[in-house]
Amino acid sequence: GRSVPAATLGEFSRALLTVHGQNDQLRLLAPDQQLAALDRSSSDIAPLLEKYREIFLHWRTLAKDLKRRTESRREMAQEVDRLQFAVNEISEIDPQPGEDEDLITLIKRLQDVDGLREAAQTALVAIDGVEGDFGEEKPASTLLGEAHAAVHAVDDKQLEELSQQLGEMTSQLAGIAGELGQFLSDLPADPELLEKSLQRQQELRGLTRKYAGDIDGVLAWKQEAESKLASMDTSTEALEKLQAEVAEAQTEMVSRAEKLTAARTKAAKKLAKAVTEEIHGLAMPKARLEVDIRQAKYSRAGADEVELLLAANDAASPKPLSVAASGGELSRVMLALEVILSAGTAGTTLVFDEVDAGVGGRAAVEIGRRLARLAQANQVLVVTHLPQVAAYADTHLHVAKDVTDKSVTSGVVTLSREERVEELARMLAGLDDTATGRAHAAELLSKAQDEVEGFRV
Repeated sequence: GRSVPAATLGEFSRALLTVHGQNDQLRLLAPDQQLAALDRSSSDIAPLLEKYREIFLHWRTLAKDLKRRTESRREMAQEVDRLQFAVNEISEIDPQPGEDEDLITLIKRLQDVDGLREAAQTALVAIDGVEGDFGEEKPASTLLGEAHAAVHAVDDKQLEELSQQLGEMTSQLAGIAGELGQFLSDLPADPELLEKSLQRQQELRGLTRKYAGDIDGVLAWKQEAESKLASMDTSTEALEKLQAEVAEAQTEMVSRAEKLTAARTKAAKKLAKAVTEEIHGLAMPKARLEVDIRQAKYSRAGADEVELLLAANDAASPKPLSVAASGGELSRVMLALEVILSAGTAGTTLVFDEVDAGVGGRAAVEIGRRLARLAQANQVLVVTHLPQVAAYADTHLHVAKDVTDKSVTSGVVTLSREERVEELARMLAGLDDTATGRAHAAELLSKAQDEVEGFRV
């Protein structure tokens, strides 16, 4: 129920909808289309082609890698040296994740360590006093403890709440004193640590200037460089190993290609015989189709080149379709192919757009008959100007264009049987206004429909 681009429609309808038009007849002349037609003719070919394609892609990847390493050996060796130097430099300094940020915090603390120690010591003395000092001034913890003891000793609801709060404050103050003590013990006591940290910071900055904005980025760059080094091994041992892998893959590819060729050769004989029998019924009684398979370069499609050849009779030498077939003969060959290739399918939609162009008479009747047979298991839509073809349809739709001074409109009408007779008479050289023409059309329709009924039995 939604509008989509035509390309999107084509993607998901390709398996359900096959369109044949005059352009498709021209495509049939292309070698890849003829190969595809042969592959469709036998169910044995698809699994062999899939297995071959798998090893072909693997072989091609290995071969490209070997070629790249061999042809660019000097450049790759220089790149390997550069990357290896960088990896060694980073490994020697051995930065840790987030170390640059940690150093900033440490250096800032070291630069103000005396002020930090004095502030923490002063706060700790104010809370807990100085050990061994029995002067008159009492520390905050002692005074707070005395206040808590004083209100805790009396029985009063309001003072009881205050006593609870003072107890919590006493506990918090003890925790703060503990943290201050830990802070003082953690402060660096090494007088050379600041200098060491500054030197370490300079080492890390040397890496971030060369490879990334921070140490985490430097470590990521190192990991990527190590991966590149693993794939850029140009040593004699690595190349020999890769050459062995290429040879092994090539041997397997050749073996699978031979099996594919054998299956195609077997299918070619069957297809040629079946299509020849079909075109004999399409007013080409002496013609003969042959499927020629030749050795070709290894590709995704195998090692075969296929060409459909047509001979006018048994005495004539078969020639390529592009040379031997007229437009009408090419239409009939394509229809014969579709009849054969669609024999084992059902439930698909086949659209034939004027594939009967250039034919007439007996051949047109045979085309209509075969299209009707195809329609027994598939939906067949046919655009035609031939009454012999239209007479075989289950449903006849008439398309008309209305041109006025201001607009152009098209309409589609489903014809009744009587209207079909009128339309067929018109298609018979415009005889719709004569009794003879209508009688001829009625006879044509009756005979065609009787045959269609016979197909259904």
